Amino acid sequence: MSHAFYIYTSYGVTALITFSLIAWTVLDGRARRREMAELEAAGIRRRSSVSAHEGKQA
Repeated sequence: MSHAFYIYTSYGVTALITFSLIAWTVLDGRARRREMAELEAAGIRRRSSVSAHEGKQA
């Protein structure tokens, strides 16, 4: 067996792991956005979102 087998295998494993992490991040981001939309539809707001009246100080 040549060294190329090990090199190509390592590149393949690295590519598989990298693409898996990218897919996981994208899918998890979509799930979090969906959860946020459900919470906001239920009337639960983010603490970081300030309405126009709350943002003005006297």
